Amino acid sequence: MKSLEELRARLDVLDRQLLELVAERQSISTEIAAVKRATGQSTRDFGREREVLLKARRDAEALGVAPALAESILQSLIRGSLTTQEQARVAAQGRGSGRSALVIGGRGKMGRWMADFLASQGFRITIADPAGEIPGYEWVADWHVSRLEDDLIVVATPLKVAGDVLTQLAARRPRGVVFDIGSLKTPLRAGLAALHDAGVSVTSVHPMFGPDTALLSGRHVIFIDLGDADALEEARSLFASTMADLVVMGLDEHDRLIAFVLGLSHALNIAFFTALAESGEAAPRLARMSSTTFDAQLDVATRVAAENPDLYYEIQSLNAYGEESLRALSAAVERLHRAVREHDAPRFTEMMRRGQEYLLVRQAAREASG
Repeated sequence: MKSLEELRARLDVLDRQLLELVAERQSISTEIAAVKRATGQSTRDFGREREVLLKARRDAEALGVAPALAESILQSLIRGSLTTQEQARVAAQGRGSGRSALVIGGRGKMGRWMADFLASQGFRITIADPAGEIPGYEWVADWHVSRLEDDLIVVATPLKVAGDVLTQLAARRPRGVVFDIGSLKTPLRAGLAALHDAGVSVTSVHPMFGPDTALLSGRHVIFIDLGDADALEEARSLFASTMADLVVMGLDEHDRLIAFVLGLSHALNIAFFTALAESGEAAPRLARMSSTTFDAQLDVATRVAAENPDLYYEIQSLNAYGEESLRALSAAVERLHRAVREHDAPRFTEMMRRGQEYLLVRQAAREASG
């Protein structure tokens, strides 16, 4: 019988070989990306992905490996390949070749994401942020000292100051396209209007993902139509080579929807982990408990709890339509409480039925749009 050390050493060798194969697969993915660009094919092929996953499950079963494990591994590898191909396509697009971009608030998480994203397209990036410089980029502490001659100006500051930045930019009438990336738009209405009235090419963008996102497939980027078709198209073109869903809508429509998409989901998770934190003696005991639903909800709540509370407070408090989603959540919890308190099984069942019906309709709509 081999010793434990020998077996572990063999595993180390296999792990290295697996990573070498992954690296080779990534390299092939880069070549595939080049072929797809040359032939005008889209980056993602859902039919091909399905074939790969089904084959992986068949092969795994023949090898005595759990098909679900094989599918999970292949899904991760496909995601890695798609990320490689998407990044290669964005870089090849070269939208920024010979052009410059000023990112105001570029030391923030999403500001840094935008700076890196634009740099990958060939833009020469200047970061304007008093928090300090970022290696590899030009930097100024105060954007006011800039001559504002950049082709793009991205406002990536916190919402509480973004409106003032937009208004001050309007007074100086920069020549390039200006857009913010705020999670809400109604608080920025005055600044965006000032830019438009000053004749500045302006639009507004909301990347619906976090700064750790690498692959944009399945993600949404929202563009606000402020009446400047050229600015809107310029902003859209920056994401045209990605696999993100690009959605255009009005300013008020955006914030009404965000009240539920972000406001409601954030509030639900904040209420969830607050209830757990204030459960007293149950807290340490719950740490040793587990269920499929609880673990899934806890995973989401943990990510929410780790986010910036100032940003999340802005999303709740600055949205002109935010009260609607909070009232809906409060009313739903009260109905649930009443159904349980009054032993009203039909009311409880009806809530479950309506929820199931809504979610099925939503899923069908997503599949149809996909």
